[in-house]
Amino acid sequence: MIFKKTLLAFIAFSVTSGLLLLARAILFSLIHRWAKKTKTEIDNLIIATIKFPSILICITIGLYVSLEISEIPSKYVPYLIKAIYVLIILSVTVTLANLITRLFINYVERKAISFQSTGLLITIIKIAIYLIGFIITLHIFGVSIAPLITALGIGGLAVGLALKDTLENLFAGIHIMSEKTVRVGDFIRLETGQEGYVEDISWRTTRIRMLPNNILIIPNSKLAQSIVINYFLPEKRMSLQIPISVSYKEDPEKVEKILIDEVKKASQQIEGLLSEPEPVVRFIPGFGESSLDFTLICHIREVIDQYPIQHELRKRIFRRFKEEGIEIPFPQRVVWLKNRD
Repeated sequence: MIFKKTLLAFIAFSVTSGLLLLARAILFSLIHRWAKKTKTEIDNLIIATIKFPSILICITIGLYVSLEISEIPSKYVPYLIKAIYVLIILSVTVTLANLITRLFINYVERKAISFQSTGLLITIIKIAIYLIGFIITLHIFGVSIAPLITALGIGGLAVGLALKDTLENLFAGIHIMSEKTVRVGDFIRLETGQEGYVEDISWRTTRIRMLPNNILIIPNSKLAQSIVINYFLPEKRMSLQIPISVSYKEDPEKVEKILIDEVKKASQQIEGLLSEPEPVVRFIPGFGESSLDFTLICHIREVIDQYPIQHELRKRIFRRFKEEGIEIPFPQRVVWLKNRD
């Protein structure tokens, strides 16, 4: 008799779940076709998010139907009902966690706002949602969270001491994100001289993609304590200073006009070199040991543009100096030899 009841419950579960999974596959096929015709990406995000949880929903409904049809002993019914509730909570929690994080990332990317969708932030959002689901599950099983909180408070000190470095990096990452002095996508230079683009700020480390295309991994606590130059704050545009030296016989006024003229011409042809603000030339540092030393100041789009721009400008200036007959001196020293005779 018990075997027949169990077999009946299994058949009811299999048939119901199978039919629901088949209907789910047909429904998703139709939804995919509809989503391809729309311009927005939100529908694709929602579809990708509910794919796995929808399987859990089908299984949950199958369990409930088998429970209603079969004559399972009453002493097992509460446990099965709680299992069904747990599956429902699990599916809803996973769906909400994935959907909210994906919609948040999509919103940040579309709006191009400064608030960053880093790995640390996504982790915090997911942990918060999973924690709510866990508390609800405990409530279903009749477990009071008050003793649990007390136990966590007592054991928190020991855990905090054991995970001192991990927690230090976690809170340093939160501090970096909230202060917004270092953001994902910024180009920074550390006090050690290492520089690159910030790829991600996770719960423990910050990843920086250096110019040779290598990844520098630095603990968040070290980054928070380091002296950092952020080349994207307050804006990406920055000034570029190029030292220029000419012979003492040259006219400073003429040199200044030539340099400004070359930069203005180049700003129309070299990508990343800005025509506004206008370039300036300063007679600084001034009188060198064997040359007149100038500083050409122009503005570029962002820090990474300085290398190709300096390359092109130096070639153009050298070519123009040759055309104008302006001499670029080499170091000279006058040595007096004292005759002891």
